[in-house]
Amino acid sequence: QVQLVESGGGSVQAGGSLRLSCAVSGSTHSSYALAWFRRPPGKEREGVATIDSAARTYYADSVKGRFTISQDNAENTLYLQMNSLKPEDTAMYYCAADIMRSTIVIPIEEDDFGYWGQGTQVTVSS
Repeated sequence: QVQLVESGGGSVQAGGSLRLSCAVSGSTHSSYALAWFRRPPGKEREGVATIDSAARTYYADSVKGRFTISQDNAENTLYLQMNSLKPEDTAMYYCAADIMRSTIVIPIEEDDFGYWGQGTQVTVSS
């Protein structure tokens, strides 16, 4: 079992920054991939960024150049640095984890992840 607890959400004006954190605990494994997803109001959950066990990263086109995913293995913490925030970034943000099923393909789909946090709300005002 893996437990994930997000923090760092809040309200910010457009152009501002926030850093989300996700504390990872439990039976983690060196071949885990970690990711951030978000659910905007009234929309489906969507992938934001993934970091795999080889430290390769994936970003959704909508956040490339503005968001950075990183992890601190010593602290067992996943981060999402969000800069130049836009109102369309408003969403509930979730971190996710699971063992990688392939060493070739970076997991980016919701179905690739079996462990989820409860979410942290990010609201960006114009």
